[in-house]
Amino acid sequence: MLARTTSYTTLGLEAYAVDVEVDASRGLPMLTIVGLPDQAVKEARERVRAAIINSQFQLPSQRFTVNLAPADLRKEGGLFDLAVALGILAASGQLDPNPLASIVALGELALDGSVRSVPGTLPIALAVRGSKRRLLVPRANASEAAVVGGVQVIPVASLREAADYLAGLLPLQPHRIPRHQLMRARHTYDVDFAEVRGQAHAKRALEVAVAGGHHVLLIGPPGSGKTMLAQRIPTIQPNPSLEEALETTKIYSVVGLLNGSPLMTHRPFRSPHHTSSAVALVGGGTHPKPGEISLAHHGVLFLDELPEFHRDVLESLRQPLEEGTIRIARAKRSLTFPARFMLIGAMNPCPCGYLTDPRHRCHCPSTKVAAYLARISGPLLDRIDLHIDVPAVPFEALARPDDAESSAHIKARVLRARQRQQVRLTPLGLVCNAQLRHRDLHSICQLTDRATALLKSAMREFHLSARAYDKILKISRTIADLADSEEILPDHIAEAIQYRSLDRQLWV
Repeated sequence: MLARTTSYTTLGLEAYAVDVEVDASRGLPMLTIVGLPDQAVKEARERVRAAIINSQFQLPSQRFTVNLAPADLRKEGGLFDLAVALGILAASGQLDPNPLASIVALGELALDGSVRSVPGTLPIALAVRGSKRRLLVPRANASEAAVVGGVQVIPVASLREAADYLAGLLPLQPHRIPRHQLMRARHTYDVDFAEVRGQAHAKRALEVAVAGGHHVLLIGPPGSGKTMLAQRIPTIQPNPSLEEALETTKIYSVVGLLNGSPLMTHRPFRSPHHTSSAVALVGGGTHPKPGEISLAHHGVLFLDELPEFHRDVLESLRQPLEEGTIRIARAKRSLTFPARFMLIGAMNPCPCGYLTDPRHRCHCPSTKVAAYLARISGPLLDRIDLHIDVPAVPFEALARPDDAESSAHIKARVLRARQRQQVRLTPLGLVCNAQLRHRDLHSICQLTDRATALLKSAMREFHLSARAYDKILKISRTIADLADSEEILPDHIAEAIQYRSLDRQLWV
């Protein structure tokens, strides 16, 4: 007897339907799985056999052949276990095969028949939406699938529960979750900019960076607060929209990092170690998965000790910084992962770290300082909008009473600036000033005559590149938005030039 049902697999961030065909025939008792399964899928034979027996079903002495189609799509993981087990029950006459045609079954089986959670449920639910099929998922994945809307999500805790539901013996209601209530229940942070003493210049620069979505490089001696500043950036970023939250959740779902949360309502903050490989950062592998830059999508990617990263790792950032995506090419297909993040880099001004610290003496010769700075290539530096000097904090600032501005006050100004940008950039399909294209600059960034003259003088004196010119215009546009100014004034240009310290070669 032949039984059919449907499951899904993920490749990159996309979900693909897998037809699960189970044939029961005469022959030596055995269970064979074909259809390009990986080792985890092959091991499903033992999991399914034990789960069927321990769920008080019979496993007849027949030959069962399971085909996972299409045959040229590699199948990974344990998410096919539930579909295979239900197909065996239907093929052996213990379950009516007709209901299987209207469901999609996901779930890894434990030996006792319980259903364990699986990664990638959200993109699968997005693919099933609108197909009128019911989605049987592990109870632990029900909320994650239900945030999609437009699909009947049936949570099951065991193989027995799934079989009884399909047989009409156990009524299970579709799982629903109020998405908009989740979005209103915003993530709270246990850090705040009010905790940062001193560093008024750096905090202002970060406010400008967040308001315009600009990338930042923090340069200062050890202990000056670079990491502390970076960790507080999410507290002043605009709250993500529902679409942004779904995009971010989809990535974390595929990687299996949701940790029980149905929807990521906060912006991610990723901080990989400087020993990370290029594959860990940009994604890839034999079966490509998203890397750190995709996990930071719509959030912050913080790279501490930036020059200590391998050169090939840093250079791999150039495409995503420019385009907001990363393409992974393989022999059979190419995958595209989203990577629109805010890059925050941190580095010392020299190998020992104390070149700009008046409290310590730097013994690094100028050649070593130049070689240290050269670890970050010019093309990569050009793609980082703001280069910020973060000096050591004097005792007076540390001992001063806590009167620093809170994240809530800074965020309010950021939101007002973003609202101005939204009115201006939405017709162009853009979100913030950092995304402005070269062809948009002359119409969006309107300079006064004095501002134009100042920028021309800076370009000549500091030998700035064409890309640095574009960056200064974008930054000054953001500064003008924070000041509620339609025109870009000389003060805005002057402040923007301050934020290009490496272009001005302040230390070498």
